[in-house]
Amino acid sequence: MCGIVGYIGRRDVAPLLLEGLQRLEYRGYDSAGIVVNSPKSGALKMVKAKGRVRDLEARVPKRFAGTTGIAHTRWATHGAPSDINSHPHLDPENKVAVVHNGIVDNAAELRAKLEAEGVVFASETDTEVITHLIARSQAESLEEKVREALKVIEGTYGIAVMHADFADRIVVARNGSPVILGIGEKEMLVASDVAALIAHTRQVVTLNDGEMATLKADDFRTYTTSGTTTNATPETVEWEAASYDMGGHDTYMHKEISEQPDAVDRVLRGRIDDRFNTVHLGGLNLDPREARAIRRVKILGCGTSYHAGLIGASLIEGMARIPADAEPASEFRYRNPVVDPDTLYIAVSQSGETYDVLAAVQELKRKGARVLGVVNVVGSAIAREADGGVYVHAGPEVCVVSTKCFTNTVVAFALLAVHLGRIRDLSVTDGKRIIEGLRKLPAQIQEILEQEEDIKKLAAQYADAKSMMFIGRVRGYPVALEASLKLKEISYIHAEAYPASELKHGPLALIEPSLPTVAIVPDDDLLEKNRAALEEIKARSGRILAVAHREQEKADHTIVVPKNEDELDPILMGIPLQLLAYHTALALGRDIDKPRNLAKSVTVE
Repeated sequence: MCGIVGYIGRRDVAPLLLEGLQRLEYRGYDSAGIVVNSPKSGALKMVKAKGRVRDLEARVPKRFAGTTGIAHTRWATHGAPSDINSHPHLDPENKVAVVHNGIVDNAAELRAKLEAEGVVFASETDTEVITHLIARSQAESLEEKVREALKVIEGTYGIAVMHADFADRIVVARNGSPVILGIGEKEMLVASDVAALIAHTRQVVTLNDGEMATLKADDFRTYTTSGTTTNATPETVEWEAASYDMGGHDTYMHKEISEQPDAVDRVLRGRIDDRFNTVHLGGLNLDPREARAIRRVKILGCGTSYHAGLIGASLIEGMARIPADAEPASEFRYRNPVVDPDTLYIAVSQSGETYDVLAAVQELKRKGARVLGVVNVVGSAIAREADGGVYVHAGPEVCVVSTKCFTNTVVAFALLAVHLGRIRDLSVTDGKRIIEGLRKLPAQIQEILEQEEDIKKLAAQYADAKSMMFIGRVRGYPVALEASLKLKEISYIHAEAYPASELKHGPLALIEPSLPTVAIVPDDDLLEKNRAALEEIKARSGRILAVAHREQEKADHTIVVPKNEDELDPILMGIPLQLLAYHTALALGRDIDKPRNLAKSVTVE
């Protein structure tokens, strides 16, 4: 959520910053702003607008020249979306400009103190506190001014600062919110997401928490907030700018759903060992003796990552025979959990920067736990904080809601389950069976995607529903949870998910013709139990859409998906429900890639 872009060099900065903001629109925002230096006067010039980046662009005057600037897309926390609450924030003398991702926890206390000293605030935001603290500092350098301000700030931040008296530099800092430097030829960039950088450079430096940097046109240096120099080495980003284009699709979500066969092939590539019917995951940093000593697995994630973790826990428990469960990271960190040295903790995050997950990782590390990361973004905060992990290699995911990353994360958990299982009690025969099933997935996903026109017609029949219920048993329940979330996120139709076994314990009271039920009905040892649930719904005149391996007599409609191994069926049964949510939202005219009130990477609590 929120986006930062900054540039210092020789180019006209405004078009570059606006392009960078457009590449960050997927993160979720409600207003935008830009500030540049005037090459002749050295003064700062600013334009801000509530709404989309295009609204900001329409306000930028033709004469808005400058070679240094910072820009921002804001997702409101302190203060409603408005022009004045948009970032950047300037001090009264128009000398200091600040953009900020995160939350200043002690903003009210600092604001009251500054107001007592005569400061007049222009906005309702917590960020403006930072601007005034920097502007009022008597330190001689911009770096020291920023450092003094950060000493009294409590909370999270990724900031970029310009000062009219120090026009040759941009100073940035990070604590809990991503800050990435882009290293160019006689130009430097900064952003909160690599998406804004890769059109200009693939050489990047990711700041750590408690780290700052000074950017000049021909140089950069990194150091801690206490002033100690750090020796950051640029890394090469593997993704290319074309990865962020729509590639002929109408939306990013549609593109990303269609990319899943290739994405799954990528996460499998080079990891399967046919000789021993096992899996190699070199980044785990977990030798066989340590793997055998694990007594429990706890998976932590938020939203879609939590749902992937539920399926992952089932896979690990079933194949490796280790007790495993998943829990929302946002709840875990506040319930004073018992941290067991024999438990393996796994943190799941598409961006690798999700604040609730990152904070849980940091708390676990503080208490001596072993933590693995399952993330998509190489070099992200969780990837660096964890003891080891698995990259899911889904490629860039621009749509706010996750599709291909969810699928690849579950496949990564299947790989991890095979790896742990073959070290422990999973037989050669079962190892081979699961591996053969994994290899079938890309072609089977493609087979499901070829049913899109039929699913689109079904979506049109259900788009008038005011609410929908999703049900599944055991392996099917997390699929129902994720499908329910997808529908809510992009269509704004209310949806609930329940274990099918819980229907008669309350939810049956809701069943009526106007409430459709989507039922996950795999051909496994629970098939007859699931069919009994369909009977219960049909007896109460409920409409049923089944996702199954064969036509279901009691269902009004059935989406038939190819059969894989029982353990891997949830991966396939989620794919048509992504398309169902997509075409339902499309039928309702929703903004599919940027649903209201949501952000791609949630870097605040």
